[in-house]
Amino acid sequence: MKFLLTALSALAFVASAYAQQITNELDPCVMIINGENVPRSEFEYNFRKNQAENVIDKKSLKEYVELFINYKLKVLAAKDAQLDTLTSFKKEYADCRNRIVFPTMITDEDIENEAKNIYNETLQSIGPDGLIKCSHILLTVKADATPEEQQAIKNRIDSALNALANGADFQTLAKNISQDKGSAANGGKIDQWVPHGRFVKEFDMAAFALQKGQISNPVRTQFGWHIIKMDDRKQFEPYEFHRNDILNFIEKRNLRTAIAQNAVEKKAKEQNTTTEKILSEQAQCLSEHDNNTKYMLKEYHDGLLLCEVSDKEVWKKADNDTDGQQIFFKKNKSKYKWDTPRFRGIAYYTKTKADLKEVKTVLKKNDFSKWSDVLKENFNSDASNLRVRAEKGLFKIGTNALVDSIIFKINTTPKMIKDFNYHDVYGKLLKQPDSLEDVKAEVVSDYRDYLEKQWIIELRKKYTVNVFMDEIEKIEPTH
Repeated sequence: MKFLLTALSALAFVASAYAQQITNELDPCVMIINGENVPRSEFEYNFRKNQAENVIDKKSLKEYVELFINYKLKVLAAKDAQLDTLTSFKKEYADCRNRIVFPTMITDEDIENEAKNIYNETLQSIGPDGLIKCSHILLTVKADATPEEQQAIKNRIDSALNALANGADFQTLAKNISQDKGSAANGGKIDQWVPHGRFVKEFDMAAFALQKGQISNPVRTQFGWHIIKMDDRKQFEPYEFHRNDILNFIEKRNLRTAIAQNAVEKKAKEQNTTTEKILSEQAQCLSEHDNNTKYMLKEYHDGLLLCEVSDKEVWKKADNDTDGQQIFFKKNKSKYKWDTPRFRGIAYYTKTKADLKEVKTVLKKNDFSKWSDVLKENFNSDASNLRVRAEKGLFKIGTNALVDSIIFKINTTPKMIKDFNYHDVYGKLLKQPDSLEDVKAEVVSDYRDYLEKQWIIELRKKYTVNVFMDEIEKIEPTH
């Protein structure tokens, strides 16, 4: 017995190895990153996405190899930092995964059954009296109308009914006297199929009591007096008549997700497990049978990790490292030269000539970065009585007419502001940036690029990378 079990185990091992060999031949390894094989199918999936029509920065095959390696190294760094164990990451990935998995948890039969449920609920709500189309003539009665005014309106509606009985055309009469502006223009027609309960009670009861072509006696509602004409009535059509409309309704309202959610919850209850486990197992099953799904899920997973680790290693560091920004700016100051001068300061308007001078006096005592707060504190603390209107910034020619006129000596007319009759500028004309703040956005962007390049160098030293270009070059180019 022991010999038989050993032999069977050996046979199973050989079969497994043989199957793996066939798989490797069909999907060979194109690179090994820190001991982890990358199959050609994974690389090709990502490369094809880079070659899609909507991608602007397309890369050649060789260029993409380097881009892909950097991507994999960053993800590896994220895993080493255990960012994939964070609760926030797990939740975000689960949400992404579920958007892919949920639609696969239901079949066309499930959708068909839901469509039938929607139909049956609608049929039940309509009831045996079916649907009607009707027209009406309305003479409104004001809530504060006197008895005499009310009687006058009743006499008018009775006269209208007599006219109809003597052959008057309903549509013409409705256009001439009905005070329901919405339907009067259409000859009194309420041009839609309506079930019980859509009209006020008195109107509803009178309308559904009519047969096609009949006209009601005057009906009093909260709006006034009505004469109702039954234009048509019908029973709700069979399911097949409405099937396509209901299926379109399900798609437009994205009810598939809700249907799938109910199916997953039902399955979890039947199996006495969690919806998370059901969805995770479904994702695993899909990945085993379809490479596109497998790599799409991997793309979401690794993409989220990439954002997490890049935020930690590059983006936040570049944004918050003021000392590093300063050092980077000083080393690369020549890169940030301007073709034309800039004016660092404010263009401002005041109500009084005294404030025009006082603004400069106050600003001289403070750093440029604090000017907005200083102006608010000294001149605009009372929001109902602003004394100064100002625009602060780094101006180049053409961005502010007042600066253009006074500083750059351009023949232009500054826009005037009502009640603010005095205007001037205050600041400093710069031929080239003399501080980080003058080019902060450009420096931070370049500093990010610098930090990323340094990070890649470190990752390349830390992790081993082996690339098999002969296998990669077998990938057929896109057309």
